[in-house]
Amino acid sequence: MPFEILDTLSIPGNALKPNDDAFGHADNAAVVLDGATSLGEPLMPGDSDAAWIAHFGARRLIAHINDGDAPVDALRHTFEDAKKSFEALRKRPMKEKWELPFASMAFAFATSAGFDFLWYGDCAGLLHRAGGAIEVLGESFEAKKRESGGAAKLAKERGVAPASDTNLPEFLPALRMQRNNLNSGKKWVFSPEPRAADHVNCKPVAAARGSTLLLASDGFLALATDYGRYTPHTLMAKAMTKGLGFLADELREIEDADPQGHKHPRFKKSDDATAVLLRLA
Repeated sequence: MPFEILDTLSIPGNALKPNDDAFGHADNAAVVLDGATSLGEPLMPGDSDAAWIAHFGARRLIAHINDGDAPVDALRHTFEDAKKSFEALRKRPMKEKWELPFASMAFAFATSAGFDFLWYGDCAGLLHRAGGAIEVLGESFEAKKRESGGAAKLAKERGVAPASDTNLPEFLPALRMQRNNLNSGKKWVFSPEPRAADHVNCKPVAAARGSTLLLASDGFLALATDYGRYTPHTLMAKAMTKGLGFLADELREIEDADPQGHKHPRFKKSDDATAVLLRLA
């Protein structure tokens, strides 16, 4: 069954920096991508390797879906496109794996019974079924608990405020070590690596016409995962009644009131926030 797009949103965490999130949609598919903040000098032309992989990936993924690819084939072809572009345009070879541009993803592809939900990392989906029940899709809620705890632990060890703008050098060694373990074992991400298509998380979801789906990056879902302003049920209800822009304003108000992350430990004051709200038509 096709998708009806109800609302979209994508805002940067810092108005002076690139938006490392992106989204795309077609009649039968929708995707949200969250590029991971670079941990060193950009390899690609432009200011942000994270923005490059997110925006390039969203465009090519939807293009391959429109060409008739099945979801995993569309991912593989997108990663092949990204690998060619990355290797052709990068300023120098990578020294370590942490330099590879990568993103988290929430991707829905319409089926006759509902949709397939595919994901990497901590982008997620909230499904509001016609009967009123809410299903959380993906790993964002658990992942954000671990990230918040990690931010608080690192900040305490180094004697700094978790979300201070001057903290990145303090956290770089630990963050780079984590990224060097990606695209191996169970830790695969959206990246210029075609093998990652074979390791995407995938869940067939049965859903009736009239059900509503929210795809979102972790920066948007922080309203529920980090800040406790909403539960998954109330967040979805507010998105449907007030719209995504209303929720974005609330998000930034909470972060502006806790700029260094003492109340809500996190690695930066505000993250990019992206969401797509759709209905199974």
